[in-house]
Amino acid sequence: MADKTKIEWADATWNPVTGCLHKCEYCYARRIAERFGGASDRWTMPEHNQWETISTGKNHALDKQIYDTDRGRNAPYPYYFDPTLHYYRLGWPMKLTKPRTIFVCSMADLFGRWVPHDWINVVFDACRKAPQHRYLFLTKCPIRYNELDYMALLPHEENFWYGTSVTTTVALVTHPGNPGKGVNAFWSMEPLLGSVNMDAAKDLPGWVIIGAETGNRKDKVTPRKDWINEITEFCDDNSIPVFMKDSLIPVVGEENMRREFPWDSQEAGK
Repeated sequence: MADKTKIEWADATWNPVTGCLHKCEYCYARRIAERFGGASDRWTMPEHNQWETISTGKNHALDKQIYDTDRGRNAPYPYYFDPTLHYYRLGWPMKLTKPRTIFVCSMADLFGRWVPHDWINVVFDACRKAPQHRYLFLTKCPIRYNELDYMALLPHEENFWYGTSVTTTVALVTHPGNPGKGVNAFWSMEPLLGSVNMDAAKDLPGWVIIGAETGNRKDKVTPRKDWINEITEFCDDNSIPVFMKDSLIPVVGEENMRREFPWDSQEAGK
């Protein structure tokens, strides 16, 4: 959890849930959790199983077990990258009076198959208690959006945005499409791993984010300019705003960078 973030399309990140089981080879979040996670001599961690509902801070006994008295804070990733619900973080958005665009669970996939409905619901409840903010979610398992919407559990408020990770045409085809009627949807095409046939989409998003893989992974993919042009041309033809992350500057040049936000056009139209 952080008040500020280096992610260009958000003002802040908030991680009431951490950890993921996707095992993507390019995952920056796993690297961070493995570097800064686990217990130290000052922490006595309870036994756990990643398939159980792990809730740090739900009660005083467990909260004391993960508290670092020397540093005055809770362990950020007590179980490394195993899925973990941090109850003590749920009230953080309410402490911020200034409206922000918050990327929820940048260190997790909140909608992964392993995440209990209860975890998702308490996060949604926390968001609703601080309606001054805009909340952005992102998943590789967007079918759960549809499932939650079918159960009338998916918020339809204007300040909720539901993102899907689309890195290849295969990923695009296998996604079931829009998270639900009457909700805000976007695609995060980061890291862009190849040419994407945008015509293969069943439903179009209201926003597209494009970015290159960062870091020094051995098999790192550098996107080609023509891949990006194909995406932007499709978006222009369908009136979809495009946001290019700074990682694309070496590919397209600063003069060709686009940093468009869909809510800007929404607010201008009011």
